[in-house]
Amino acid sequence: MYSQEILLGLRRGIEKESLRALPGGSLALTPHPAPLGAALTHPHITTDYSESQLELITGVHAGIDDALRELTEIHQAVVHALGEERLWVSSMPCGLPTDETIPIGRYGSSNIGRAKSVYRMGLGQRYGRRMQTISGIHYNWSLPGVSSAQYFGLIRNFRRYGWLLLYLFGASPALCQSFVAGREHGLQRLSDSTFYLPHATSLRMGPLGYQSDAQASIAVSYNCLESYADSLQAALSRPYPAYEAIGIQTPGGDYSQLSTSLLQIENEFYSTIRAKRVIRPGERPLHALRERGVEYIEVRLMDLDPFEPVGISADTMRVLDAFLLHCLQADSPPDTPEEIAANGRNQHRVAARGREPGLRLELPGGGERLLVDWAAELLRACEAHADALDAAHGGQAYRDALARVGERLTRPELTPSARVLAAMAQQHGNSHIGFIAQRSGETHAALQALPYPQALRERFEQLAAASVEEQHRIEAADTLPFEEFRRFYVAPERMAV
Repeated sequence: MYSQEILLGLRRGIEKESLRALPGGSLALTPHPAPLGAALTHPHITTDYSESQLELITGVHAGIDDALRELTEIHQAVVHALGEERLWVSSMPCGLPTDETIPIGRYGSSNIGRAKSVYRMGLGQRYGRRMQTISGIHYNWSLPGVSSAQYFGLIRNFRRYGWLLLYLFGASPALCQSFVAGREHGLQRLSDSTFYLPHATSLRMGPLGYQSDAQASIAVSYNCLESYADSLQAALSRPYPAYEAIGIQTPGGDYSQLSTSLLQIENEFYSTIRAKRVIRPGERPLHALRERGVEYIEVRLMDLDPFEPVGISADTMRVLDAFLLHCLQADSPPDTPEEIAANGRNQHRVAARGREPGLRLELPGGGERLLVDWAAELLRACEAHADALDAAHGGQAYRDALARVGERLTRPELTPSARVLAAMAQQHGNSHIGFIAQRSGETHAALQALPYPQALRERFEQLAAASVEEQHRIEAADTLPFEEFRRFYVAPERMAV
């Protein structure tokens, strides 16, 4: 068990994606709101895939309450700039237009700004724009003194046991029919506008979500930093026939993607958890990892919770902290291709059927086990870490959070996914759009009603103005032609140490 001093050094930050939607539940097609500054350079408010998809980023915090306070303040700045638009409070999208009508993020005329847009153009070519409008919460987490090898042990265990988080916190059991229009989906119709699966926890993390048949061919090993980096570099360097067929540019000279490799850049790799390092200006993430090691991990499988004003609660964060400490300290044998495949099947099984009575999952060594029994064992293993965190911080907030969330194992109706379906049925004629549109409006009003001191308003106005100035500075400093910049940007040698 870690010492109190080390546990007090635990740090976390939050990145939260949300679509901008109109009150009726359709996607807002307007540009990134000008009062929010420049998406390229603002430290806390940017866009993700789409121009219509905000990403809100906190700093790094020692305290959960401090992280939530900052995330709330960023939300306040946003809602005061949105006019009639709303932040969509579900991970699964609002009503979407045709795929080609979904606007990709725009970042100005600089080379790096253009590269960001071309990268998103490539994502649309490869996976479709609808898939990219799925939103979630990323939880960035670190502990002092942890080595790269220990972080990779954590990552292997997280991939073994992360299905538990889908059961406990998954909140996307249904979706709007516009998301699956014209494609095979295997869902059941719930109402005229809504598809679902009756025991689903997180359709976002199932085959309809952030998945890629092409990426499934990447044989990523999480056994050490070297093997992880080598397997990713291969995917970033090797041409992929389907993407070669698309080409870099159209006959008219417009860019279709940054490269024809299996991955254009590191961020394209879809994983439930990533090894991360803060990069220096102009540095490739893979180079930073190889040169200086893992600095923190990024948990990527958390759905937006539509019942929470900022999409995540303090209880959820406390359970995440205890769970990640368990993953870090538990025995973590090397992974194998067979185990990696079984982990993926477990993830999809819980995403689609997690609340199904009697559901069984594959064990790492072979055989199966009831989800509820395995989940209960994992939560019991987290109790010692919750107790240690409570001893470090005082009180019993961690142990209480674990107990409250643990009730969801014996009372699945308490899970967010079950609550979403119940609310849709009771108040909205089983309409996903109807329920989430109402929750988005209520959340918007609640955030607008919070005290918004002049000093806080002025701080965000200054951040917005400074971000616009910085974007102009970057644009004015460019000297390379874009094609020359693009070749440098994706050059494989920049990933080496």
